[in-house]
Amino acid sequence: MQYILKNIKGDKIIWLVVIILSVFSLLAVYSSTGTLAYKYQGGNTEYYMLKHFIILLLGLMLMYLAHLVKYTYFSRIFQIALWIAIPLLLLTLFVGLNLNEARRVLPLPFGLTFQTSDLAKLTLIMYLARMLTKRQEVIKDFKTAFIPIVLPVLIVCFLILPANFSTAAILFATSLVLMFIGRVSLKHIFSMVGIGVVFLFMLFMIAKSYPDLLPRVDTWISRLESFGGADSEESYQVEQSKIAIAKGGVFGKMPGNSEQRNFLPHPYSDFIFAIIIEEYGLLGGIFIVFLYMILLFRAVRIVTKTPRNFGAFLTIGVAFSLVFQAMINMAVAVNLLPVTGQTLPLVSMGGTSLWFTSIAIGIILSVSKEIEKHPKKNAQFQPATV
Repeated sequence: MQYILKNIKGDKIIWLVVIILSVFSLLAVYSSTGTLAYKYQGGNTEYYMLKHFIILLLGLMLMYLAHLVKYTYFSRIFQIALWIAIPLLLLTLFVGLNLNEARRVLPLPFGLTFQTSDLAKLTLIMYLARMLTKRQEVIKDFKTAFIPIVLPVLIVCFLILPANFSTAAILFATSLVLMFIGRVSLKHIFSMVGIGVVFLFMLFMIAKSYPDLLPRVDTWISRLESFGGADSEESYQVEQSKIAIAKGGVFGKMPGNSEQRNFLPHPYSDFIFAIIIEEYGLLGGIFIVFLYMILLFRAVRIVTKTPRNFGAFLTIGVAFSLVFQAMINMAVAVNLLPVTGQTLPLVSMGGTSLWFTSIAIGIILSVSKEIEKHPKKNAQFQPATV
């Protein structure tokens, strides 16, 4: 342990945010999995907490290992990974486990599953960071810059979309933000948005004409209708979430005293923020939001020290994706957005999603570590570093 603490590098504030969110995660998962334990584990309430603790511990180890690697090496590693991620997404669409009319995960030995979109998200952000860095001199050109940048974005988002609309939307939005920061022509960015809107409209029309082709469209429509006030399973979830928030008040009911965990369908993942507010109150909820804002702020600070460098694009892409997902999860819990199925990064119970989140933060820490070592060198534009 002393050896690890001695060798921890990078932004210490980000490390602190990760540790605090991990503690909240353990407490919230333990509190919210009681019903699950009685249903599947004969009342062994420690089972899911212990399982989650092991997953968290492995995640922290992956984060630690990732932050030791020089961030420029990730450019080469994930350049290969993108060509692995795309076939895996295709494979998932055809042979993935069918959960709620969606094929999102591939089965693994020992009852484990692998969510291929988690790998695709990180590899695509890595690809964009690399391309934006290498094409800065011709970034306004449509043929030599925009087409090579946008094609993988459209392919990956298209492959994720049938099973997970919200993940595809978050990844698409992250790509647009990265392209804007990377000085891609606004005309090209708006044309990409227009293409996306037209494609979605055509997809809905095709799905309505041939329902068996894309059954998830009915789920998306029902979620929009429930957000508008119609009765459905999604509206039930949101109602229970709002009851949890109302019961929490300002100071909460204290850890372990949640009542709505017995009524919310997914209190340990999609609606874990509602359980946190019920037990820790409005102050606890604000504190969680504050932690994610600190994470984004520290990422922006790193970016300001590495202008238009591969590390800068990589840091802002990863940080924006994580914080944007967190904001969507919390907005759903308080009924500001329709139900999306997005988890709360570093807090919700999970497996591969938590591990890839840990690797992503480890990459941010790797960038900040290099800045600490070479502050003057990293303050310059370095297209040759990738």
